[in-house]
Parts: sequence; C-alpha cells; structure tokens
Amino acid sequence: MTAYHADASDLEDKEILTWETFGDATDELARHIHDSGFNPEILIAVARGGMIPGGALTYSLGIKLTDAINVEFYTDVQETLPDPVLLAPMLDTESIRNKRILIVDDVVDSGRTLALVLDLLRGFGADVRSAVLYSKPTTMIDPDFVWKATDKWIVFPWSAKPPLSQH
Repeated sequence: MTAYHADASDLEDKEILTWETFGDATDELARHIHDSGFNPEILIAVARGGMIPGGALTYSLGIKLTDAINVEFYTDVQETLPDPVLLAPMLDTESIRNKRILIVDDVVDSGRTLALVLDLLRGFGADVRSAVLYSKPTTMIDPDFVWKATDKWIVFPWSAKPPLSQH
C-alpha cells in the first residue's frame, strides 16, 4: 500500500496539529505578521501544504489578492525528490512585479522549496517575506515569520487521512 503524505503511524515521536490548534496558530502567526509592520499586497501559498494556512491568513490579514505556486518535493513520509520542482500552472509574473508578497507554507524543512520560491519572486522585483506554521532546525533558510519550531515529523489535520482515491 502506498503511504499518504502524513501516514506517520510508524513514527513514535511526532507533532500532531489539530484543527483547533491550527486556528490558534494562524491567529498568532497573523498577529506576528501584522505587528511587524509588513503589509502584503498579495499572498501566495505554496501548494499544497501552504494553501490552508494561506487561506486562513488572507482573512486574518485582510488580503484579497491570492494565488498559489505549485512545487513538488515530498513524495512520501520523509522522502523527497532530488530537488524541488515547479509544476504548471505558473504564476502570472507580470501581476506580481514590484509588489509586496507574503509566501505561505505549512513547514520549512530543508528550506529548498522556500528558497526556490523566494528567489523566483524576488527576480521580479517583489518585496517578498515568508510565513510558515513550522520551522525545522534542518532548514537552510529562515522564514520571516514562524509559529513554532520543531524537529519532529508533523501530522497536519488536512493530510492526516488517506485520500478517497489514489490517482
């Protein structure tokens, strides 16, 4: 049987994020971003993990312009591709040129996905900051805004169950 992304049943030491705690986490993260004085014009979620936290932050921060960038890196529990890969559809790069952008993801682990996205968007002259729910000590890049640091595998409520069908 192919494991789904968060199937960490064989891991004893793991971080489990509940829906209730997720609400508190995004509230705290939004407050931290707001209090920093950074006022993003656009929020871009890193699909798929960043889409739910990104959606919550758009409401908390009052950001109406949103998008997603599709990056594939994790293929299974603690298994990755050799490098993160951008997937279609791509962003409308003209609409993000010289804007203040908040990139949102669920976790920064190695930091390679976040570094790829930040470099790409900064190449269009954007003032880009990053926000994640979790940061791991293994990251090569420190996000601007972090809710919590952990060195454990994280089970997110949106990916804690297997998909209804495998494609």
